[in-house]
Amino acid sequence: MNLPNKLTISRIILTFLFMFFLFSKGILMKFFALVTFLTASATDYYDGKIARERNETTDFGRFMDPIADKFLTIAAFLVFVEMGLVPAWMVALIISRELIITGLRLFASTKGRVLQAEAAGKHKTVSQITAITVILVFIFLRDAGMKLFSIWSNSLEYWFRQVIFILMIITVALTLISGLSYLWKNRRLFLNAKENH
Repeated sequence: MNLPNKLTISRIILTFLFMFFLFSKGILMKFFALVTFLTASATDYYDGKIARERNETTDFGRFMDPIADKFLTIAAFLVFVEMGLVPAWMVALIISRELIITGLRLFASTKGRVLQAEAAGKHKTVSQITAITVILVFIFLRDAGMKLFSIWSNSLEYWFRQVIFILMIITVALTLISGLSYLWKNRRLFLNAKENH
């Protein structure tokens, strides 16, 4: 297994570590959750960069890279719903999009095709990572502000939550737009499947 693929697999492993820290109590654990998430997100950038520079792109990498992304981001969003930080309907839309596109990828693989991530999908991923990072910073600052410095206030929390909501609206919009774009560009897969039946 080459280095880019190892980085992709490491992102899945780091997701479990990230979840452990996020569910653990204590300010330090929340800080570790933030650092682990940022580290996992960095592997998304470097696995593709290294694969292109070394000409080590593989079908495994093209297929697993976006799945590892989805695993990381969906895990985070589900926890945020549980924490009451993100509306469930937003995450439901995000998960629906990801499941549909993953299903399309699996269907394409049965036809001997590997569908690569597109620019719109990358923009979607960046928006999701940005939103998750801001929420993790919020969780850490809230816990640190309340427990260490006693400077957290209802007003500060209100404005932080407003920023989070706006970021999530943007994220959901980009997620749906990228999904529709992906379906449209690969519509021939469905058309060919119908013709074969």
